[in-house]
Amino acid sequence: MSQRKERESVVILLYLKSMHGFFIPEDYTEVVLTRVEQVWEHLEEIDQIISNNLENWTIDRLNIVDKAIIRNAVYELKHSDLPFEIIIDEAIELTKKYTNLDDDKARAFNNKLLDTIKNHLTR
Repeated sequence: MSQRKERESVVILLYLKSMHGFFIPEDYTEVVLTRVEQVWEHLEEIDQIISNNLENWTIDRLNIVDKAIIRNAVYELKHSDLPFEIIIDEAIELTKKYTNLDDDKARAFNNKLLDTIKNHLTR
């Protein structure tokens, strides 16, 4: 499974967990399941980072799918060695696939938020 597909699976499972949904663990790789648990273990910290970088918005107002995408990206920004640009680009690709409407607002919003978080984390 490619890293992009793993990320997509992680986002789907984060969404399901946040909605108290059901999934069959055997349908996912150990890498995906481990990442979901890691994000969930750091959820308070991740959500605080997101909240601290939102402007005129609250985390509760975020679309649940966007929130899953952003949570995974913030986890990666904090806990992986991948370049920030790749992490943000991958999150934006997921946004385009799942939440971006024809107006491109979701992509622009998530891109700006993740760029702000990246700048905050690198200070």
